[in-house]
Amino acid sequence: MKNKEIADKLNEIGELLEQQGANPFRSNAYLRAAKTIAQLTRPATEIIDHQGVAGLIELPAIGEGIARSIYEYVATGRMSRLESLKAGHDPIELFEQIPGIGPTLAHRLIEVLHIDTLEALEVAAHNGRLSEVPGFSANKVEMVQAWLDHVFGYRRPATKRQEAIAEPEVALLLQIDFLYRKKAGADELPKIAPKRFNPSSQAWLPIMHVTKKGWHFTALFSNTPRAHQLQKTDDWVVLFFYDDEHHEGQHTVVTETKGSLKGQRVVRGREGECRDYYAGQSR
Repeated sequence: MKNKEIADKLNEIGELLEQQGANPFRSNAYLRAAKTIAQLTRPATEIIDHQGVAGLIELPAIGEGIARSIYEYVATGRMSRLESLKAGHDPIELFEQIPGIGPTLAHRLIEVLHIDTLEALEVAAHNGRLSEVPGFSANKVEMVQAWLDHVFGYRRPATKRQEAIAEPEVALLLQIDFLYRKKAGADELPKIAPKRFNPSSQAWLPIMHVTKKGWHFTALFSNTPRAHQLQKTDDWVVLFFYDDEHHEGQHTVVTETKGSLKGQRVVRGREGECRDYYAGQSR
């Protein structure tokens, strides 16, 4: 794998972010990282072989999140952040490459946690949400964690791990979800043409970029096969987020259809926090 190949992928992410009107800081970060990789005098794979992700982070303009994307591409041949932006990847195929995860468990990951990237899976594996998915025993979760640690190149110290999986609070996620649906309903947002389920290549999917409380968000309606199957393409909202250190994650916000939260907007995988949030609101 040549440096140019990696740089091309990073450039593609930067260009897609520019086309979608993302924060210039975000798109420029990928473009600068691509330039760094393209100008290396030795193969990036050599750095990874000897130093892992830590070696990439030492390079100019390469933050942790971008370094992890590079390592993922070298290790698996895929860059899930790019595939998410294209909205044309198959998360089932992505998760099936993990030892011990077949089609059934891959579908459960998507249906229960509403995730479709390895970065989001890593967060779920380390904050306890993965263990709540049927079929993921303690041993299975440990195996997934070990595989992800191998793919991402290194095991961070506990303090660093905690920092990396920090996420926006539920109240903020629900606020962004409300703002996106309000603006989309009022036709106040730019629209993009997703790759999937869009044979005429029409720009119909509203997209919003916003920064709140140190987190940079991209919000858009879900365009997954499951969302189309259940006719939830105007209900399920996918929130991608990152901070200035390029720690990244995503959540899906849906209207709950059962239980004590029925009818409420809920962040999938963080239902308990949503329950506490609404209880506090009612008090």
